[in-house]
Amino acid sequence: MAKKLPAIRKRAASRNWIAYLCEALVTSGVMPTWEAATYLTENLFGEKPNPRLLGPANPYEVTAQLLHRLYQPIVEAASREVHLPSPSMLHIFTDISLTGNSAVLVVFFPGQDKSQQLLMLDAAKAWDLVFPDAESFNIWAEERYRRVVNALRGAIVDLHDDLLTSAV
Repeated sequence: MAKKLPAIRKRAASRNWIAYLCEALVTSGVMPTWEAATYLTENLFGEKPNPRLLGPANPYEVTAQLLHRLYQPIVEAASREVHLPSPSMLHIFTDISLTGNSAVLVVFFPGQDKSQQLLMLDAAKAWDLVFPDAESFNIWAEERYRRVVNALRGAIVDLHDDLLTSAV
């Protein structure tokens, strides 16, 4: 008789991403602690659509800032998890749309004379990136973190395979 395997539970977010983002804003010198906490609270929680993104005189810049402030710490954390080779780097590109989905691209640059790899393409309506509570935001952020980590691991393996092939 075959044993029944226990049901696999959906893994909860292992990190407090809001605190992580707040710390990233503070340590990068973008904002003091109290301002970073207020900025994240005002932009991540409340009702959709986010009026702070639709109302300013420069919505393009405000939207681009928000998306970079959300995704940059997530991508940075993923790069620390995988340990990038020294000449390589990750870069985030955004294509902002004020009427539809904005595109957030995470690209891996492995070094000179090596082709870049798209690790993640995320379509996001910035004004709809509003969450009911911290746990739902943590789940959203953890999902993106895992996607970048997994794609980055694959890119690193491909990079090592290319190096081994060219050495033979």
